[in-house]
Parts: sequence; C-alpha cells; structure tokens
Amino acid sequence: MLVPRWISAMAAGSLLATPALAQLPYPETPTVDHVDTYHDTTIADPYRWLEDASAEDTRAWIEAQNELTFSYLGNLPGREFLRDRLTALWDYARYDTPFTEGEHYYHFKNDGLQNQSVLFRQETLGGPVEVVLDPNTFSDDGTIALSAWSFSDDGSLMAYGLQRSGSDWRDYRVRDLSTGTDLPDHIQWIKFSGVSWTHDNAGFFYSRYPEIGTDSLQGAVYNHTVYYHRVGTPQAEDVVVYARPDEPEWGLNLSVTEDGRYGIIWVSHGTDERNRIHYIDFGDPDSPAVQGGVVRLLDDFDAGYGFIGNRGTTFYFRTDLDAPKYRVVAIDIAKPEREHWKTVIPEGNDVLQEVRIIADRFVTSYLHDAHSRVVIQALDGTVERVLPLPTVGSVGEMSGKEDGSEMFYSFTSFLYPSTVFRYDFTTEATETVFAPDVDFDATRFETTQVFYPSKDGTPIPMFITHRKGLTLDGSSPTYLYGYGGFNVSLRPGFSVANAVWLELGGVYAMANLRGGGEYGEAWHRDGMLDKKQNVFDDFIAAAEYLVAEGYTSPQRLAIGGASNGGLLVGAVLNQRPDLFGAALPAVGVMDMLRFQKFTIGWAWTSDYGSSDDPEMFPYLCAYSPYHNLRDAAYPAVMVTTADHDDRVVPGHSFKYAARLQAVQQGGTPVLIRVQTKSGHGGGKPTKMRIEEAADRWAFVAANLGMDLPTPNTVP
Repeated sequence: MLVPRWISAMAAGSLLATPALAQLPYPETPTVDHVDTYHDTTIADPYRWLEDASAEDTRAWIEAQNELTFSYLGNLPGREFLRDRLTALWDYARYDTPFTEGEHYYHFKNDGLQNQSVLFRQETLGGPVEVVLDPNTFSDDGTIALSAWSFSDDGSLMAYGLQRSGSDWRDYRVRDLSTGTDLPDHIQWIKFSGVSWTHDNAGFFYSRYPEIGTDSLQGAVYNHTVYYHRVGTPQAEDVVVYARPDEPEWGLNLSVTEDGRYGIIWVSHGTDERNRIHYIDFGDPDSPAVQGGVVRLLDDFDAGYGFIGNRGTTFYFRTDLDAPKYRVVAIDIAKPEREHWKTVIPEGNDVLQEVRIIADRFVTSYLHDAHSRVVIQALDGTVERVLPLPTVGSVGEMSGKEDGSEMFYSFTSFLYPSTVFRYDFTTEATETVFAPDVDFDATRFETTQVFYPSKDGTPIPMFITHRKGLTLDGSSPTYLYGYGGFNVSLRPGFSVANAVWLELGGVYAMANLRGGGEYGEAWHRDGMLDKKQNVFDDFIAAAEYLVAEGYTSPQRLAIGGASNGGLLVGAVLNQRPDLFGAALPAVGVMDMLRFQKFTIGWAWTSDYGSSDDPEMFPYLCAYSPYHNLRDAAYPAVMVTTADHDDRVVPGHSFKYAARLQAVQQGGTPVLIRVQTKSGHGGGKPTKMRIEEAADRWAFVAANLGMDLPTPNTVP
C-alpha cells in the first residue's frame, strides 16, 4: 500500500507550539445556595439546579454550552480532514459472529457507513443471503437500534428489542420469520433483561420494571420482576413468574436451559459480583408449567455463580468461590449440599473469563495478562486442545450449539481488525469466515506490553501501540485510556478512531488498572470501595511511566475514559493537573455523593460505597471529581455526555463542567459537548460515532500542539 504524503509528514512527528489561549466566553452559569449535610459535614452544591435535565433553564444552558463548543470545534484546523479520513477508514464491511437457529445461519453485517448493522440469514455458509431485519429502516437518523434478539426453539419466531436514542429502556416486538412481518405483540418497560423462549415455542420469559412515567430518564428503578408472555396476547395478560417485593433492589433474570427442562433464575444485587441462583423445574419441556415452584439452589450470596449448562440434573457453574481467578464446579441438584460438589476445572494461573458448552465440550476463554487464550476441554475437565490464535489479542463472542459440531468466534487486536473464524470439532480445522478489508496499513505500527510499578509497587500492565521506529524523545502526542472498575477487563481491540490517531503520529496506551477483572476478583477488589484510590494511583503511574520512558511529555499527553472511566479522568485531573495536556471525560460519574439517587446508580454502591454510609463518606468525598475542583490551572478538557443517558445521568457532567469552567485558572479551554438523541453509548449510529471521533481528535490535536492536515494540504 502506498503511504499518502500526509501520513509520512505526521509520522515525522510534526508539532506546532501552541500559544496560551485566551479565556473563552463561557455561558453564564448561576449558582444557588444549596448545602447538604452528610454525617455532620456540610457540603455545598452550587450547581444542583443542573441535575434537572428537562428544566427550561437547564435546556437553555445546554444550548448555550453546545453553541460555544461547536463554534470552537468548527474553527479548529484539521477537523474537516479528520471527519473525511474517519469516514473513509470506517467504510469497510464488518461482520459479527454467525450463529445457527432452526435451519439457518444468521449473521450481522454493516456495509461500512450504515448507521446500524443488518441481520441476514442463509441456509448454508457461503450460500445466498436474505435480510431478516434492517434496523436502518426504524428511523431516518439511525437513533433506533436493535438491542437484543432471541429465537424460538424451532426458529420460526424472533423476539427483538428496540433501543431508542441510546436509552437503557427497551421495548420488544415479535417477528414471524416465515413471512417477515411483525405480530401484534408489543412488550414495554424492559431494562437489563433478555428474552428466553419456552421449548413449546408458545412464549418467552423476560424481566421488567414497573412503569415510572415521565421521569423515566432520571428516576430510580426498583422491583425487577420476571414475567411470561404468551405470543398473541396483550402484555397486560402476562404472568408474573417471580417477584420479590421484599427485596426491591434485586435484579431477576430467567433463562431456559438448552434441554428446555429448567428455568435458571439469576438473582443479582446491583453490580455486586456475588449473586444467587434459583431455578424452576418445568417438568415436560414441551409444556412448561410457568408457575412452578422456585428452588433456591445457591442462596448464600457468598460468591459469583455463572450458569454454564446442564446434563440432566447436573448443573455446571463458573464461580469465584474459593477461587478468585474462577473455577468450574458441577452440582447435582438431586443432592445439592456442598460436600457433593465437584470441581471440574480447577482455578489456574490465568483468569477463567468465559465458559460455554459447545459440541458437548467446554470451550474456555482465559485472560493471560489481559489477552485471550482459548482451551477446549472435555466435560470432565480434560484438556483436548489449545486453540491457536493469530497474535496477542482478544477473542470476542463464541457461538455454537451444545449438540453441534462447529464453533464460530471473532478475534481482534489493536492492529488486527475483527475477523470471524469457524472451528470444526471433528477435523480440528480452523477457517476464516469473514475477513475485513480496511484501508489501514497495520504493518507500519507495533504493539508492546509493558509492566510498570504503581505507587505501592504493584506491577500494572499497559499496552502501547505506535509507529515502528518511534524515537523516545518525549515529543510524541500520546493518548492514555483507562477504566478500572466493576470487574471489567480492558482487552486489545481494533478501533477505527484509534487507527486514525496512530496515522497522525500518535501513541495509543491502554492501562489495565486495578478495579478491573484482568487478574480476577482479587484484582477487582483492590480497586473498589475504600481502595478506589489505587485505581487513580495506577493511572497516574501509567502517565508518569510514559513520560519517564520518553514516549511523551505532560504537554503532549491526553487522557480519556468513559462512564467509570470518566470518573477516573476527573479524579486524576484534580490530583495531578500538571501531568496532562488534555483530558476527555465521557459520560462520567462525577458527583460521588449523589450518584445513587438516579436511575440505576444505587446499584453501583457495591463498587463505590455510598455517601449514606458514614464509613464510606470520607473516601467518596476525598476523590469525588465535582467536589474536589479548586482554583487551579487545569489542562484542556472536553466533557462529553448525552441527553438520553439514563445510566449515568447527564447532570453529573453538567455540574462538573460548570464548576470546572468557574475555577479554571489557565488559558486552556473547558468545554462540554452534549449529544442529542443519544445515551450512554449503546446503539449509537455510525454517523454520530464518526462526528464524535472527529471532534475528539481535533480537540486533542489543537491542545497538544499537533499540526493536522487540512483539505487544502492533502494531495
């Protein structure tokens, strides 16, 4: 591939000195004399009024802020070029992992710039395809997405969920796949739930919350309840299968086992890794008794238990009970006492991240230093084969039937676009099913993994990707990304936006902080509750490593993170504003004293604690991004949020941005970009993703002193 001249110029590390910018004319943001008392401590909240995202004054403030932000972004050199390059690079066919239902193979495909991927089916791999569902027809702007789907046992019907403007709320329809038309069924008020069909194909289970009316985007939600819906009947006639009004914070989800005999009820309490497992024995799987008795199989709330599958009365679970890196246990429900449990796959040195039964075997996906390793094992735990992978990277979704003979899986890495493979259990052969054709020369770049010491000496892994032959003279613009929470593991993966950053001469670094799941539950617990400061120390140490090793300098270093990662960015900016040149906190949890008051925020107290707890209040108060802002010279900051984010409500970002604008003592900009008809990130149309990425890199480039090409300079 010939390298365009603009890429060669950027690879040379061309940078411009950025003069101090004059203070921007921020919109006036009134303050109020609001004070809260927490355990005899008074805390001012001068921007409390911005929590009401639907209020007229708040809407006017949002419009004024967006006018300033988009005016600033619109005048940045290179923004148009970035949009054009992102659009060109994004324009390639992308496929998800195929799966089988009934007599057909199904797969999702995006031609490149379609706002939403389209569901296709075919009778044989490589044979003629037909469109099953095209979400691009749901709305003109692509803001209605297909969020979930589930097929009846015979493959004749499909229940599918719709996500509107990025909200976590879903409503479901049922499609007759023989005619391609929707039935009258319409199921509403679903959140944090899938759909699972009974084997008689007559209906399905789902979980929903009570209607909460006009406050659906901010109001707290409680009383998750399992219902059974019979196809062809109105939702009002749906049957309550399992409800726990005595435990309004419990999450309840039921899935039918592959043999159709049992309904496994996963009982959660917020985001706590510990859970309970209850079940219903339907008896005859062809005519399940929906109102069967609920058996509380695992009810001690002492560990995490993930149901894998069953063989008769033997249930298999992945658990961290006495195994922080997880193991697989077999429990015979005929004698469920713990002395009868059998360890099938013992805990190992790597984290057992996922286990599925495919082709009557366990297919296990491990995390080894934050990258994937796949092992095929017999149901007695005997290792049959380690699946060869193309490079250091991540295995995505694996699909296959318990009684089948094939498996599909995707694989990706920072420089390896997501590719779909098929594995044949009979021949042990692997073949490529879908390989992307991306206009990106990955051979010009390389990824290394380093381990650096955190403040307390703990070694933390970090992936660093950059052009080959990089000179470590501290001049390279660098983007450092992190998360560090809720047992979430950051793994290598290809991103069009990051590929453009690399083409610009940037370094991309991703740190695997404590609080995540990269090394199991112990790693997670070392970054939660009263140990949350470890996460911030890990991230600060990552930045210090990049500077000390000559990758970059504080003036050339940008940081980013979303959701819990937005909290991370806000906290480290307060603690080390001198260490960064730019910051991008996205949809962040910025008010750690009130997050539990909105939507599903109460569920995060398992990781964060709560200001209602006198023991946790001092920890939260010490790092809450909103409350710890002070008069100081902060780096350039662009806060991003969305008007339909009903997970981390936008009031977090509104209050944080308003206060940061008020205390900023430096000349660098503090902006907030509020995306309309969008939510926490799920279901976002391609066009919107491209616009956001262009704005992100244009902002970072301008404030790190990067010289971007413009349309007039590109050959």
